[in-house]
Amino acid sequence: MEFGLFFNGYLPGPAAHDPESEHLMLMREAQYAIHADRFNWKYTWFGEHHALTEYSHMSAPYPFMGFVAGQTERIHIGSAITSLPTTKEHPVRIAERAAMMDHLTEGRFEFGTGRGAGSHEVRTFNGTELSETKAMWEEVVHEIPRMWEQKDYQHDGEHFSVPTPHNILPKPYGKGHPPIWVACGNPATFAKAGSHGIGAIAFNFEPIHNLKGRVEAYKEAAENVTDQIGQYQNNNVMMTNAVICLEDRDEARAMAKRNLRGYRVTMVNLYHDSMPQSPDAIVWPHPRDRFELDDAMLDFAIEGGYMLCGNPEEVCEQVQAYQDVGCDQLVFGTPDEGYNHDQVIEMIECFGNGVIPEFDRDPVHRTTRMRESAVPQFPVFNGEVDPVVTQAVPPAFPISV
Repeated sequence: MEFGLFFNGYLPGPAAHDPESEHLMLMREAQYAIHADRFNWKYTWFGEHHALTEYSHMSAPYPFMGFVAGQTERIHIGSAITSLPTTKEHPVRIAERAAMMDHLTEGRFEFGTGRGAGSHEVRTFNGTELSETKAMWEEVVHEIPRMWEQKDYQHDGEHFSVPTPHNILPKPYGKGHPPIWVACGNPATFAKAGSHGIGAIAFNFEPIHNLKGRVEAYKEAAENVTDQIGQYQNNNVMMTNAVICLEDRDEARAMAKRNLRGYRVTMVNLYHDSMPQSPDAIVWPHPRDRFELDDAMLDFAIEGGYMLCGNPEEVCEQVQAYQDVGCDQLVFGTPDEGYNHDQVIEMIECFGNGVIPEFDRDPVHRTTRMRESAVPQFPVFNGEVDPVVTQAVPPAFPISV
């Protein structure tokens, strides 16, 4: 099993309306991703949300990812997710940016896709309704791999068009293209991802054990891919959760028992109406009873798979449950509620050195190995090629070395 960190621009409370606090949060999230590159973490994921105050101020992740890419060497950098409604932007722009990220990372980019978080977000763009976005995603996600392959791409679809042949540039870096993923909330989406041969991004705002059936649906569909998107199968389930892992067990547990935890879930319930609500169904801004957990309640939460908490030895035992469910990649939202800056740095180092080597002994990323099997799916030219073009001899202007 592999591990990653998830950054979403979370800025709760009055700080969400303070430009200096917003800047500090964004720069620290970049710092955390860069720091993780030195401590065995294989993936760092960046959300994309629009107009979701407090929950996410990460509206433009591609410049952010480029900033991180230039200061890292090994860690893969993923969009989680790039939303694909065609009312937001033309799909050609998405294909161009993803391919450019693939070059800037030299093959370390992971292309996560989705519909958008919910109705409030998608209505930002021309009043788009959530019910429209499934069909948009389906059309776009099939066409982007063709844009990456063909030199005379043309399309006349229901939701977008490229009416005359164009060579969409740049093409992805090296062999194949970035691994393709989709955000999954409902059981049917897991099965669809498996049947399309793309990775599943599972944002679990419920106990890990509740997702076992969805993971099984994905894996069953992945055994018999019926509509492969892209040049190779990305057979992967990535799952998010919360972790408090510090060398001092008592400090970790004290953080978990503070009464400020759980506020992020109210944001999820407020904005994410494209997936089932969490079991508590508490929606901001309705009052929430705040109380500190006792040890028995914390142990119940850990046992139920709501979070991981403790020192590295304890957290190693807890991670095993995620392997048992069938998770391929475990990712933690960072910074989690209750952490201060120094504790986030300690968690990255502590988990990276004390937990990851116990479960991930392969120096090569799982998606890198899958990408090695890439096989082109489309002819280089979609239409008839002008014979003059095929016989032309270009001038000898090699790139200087």
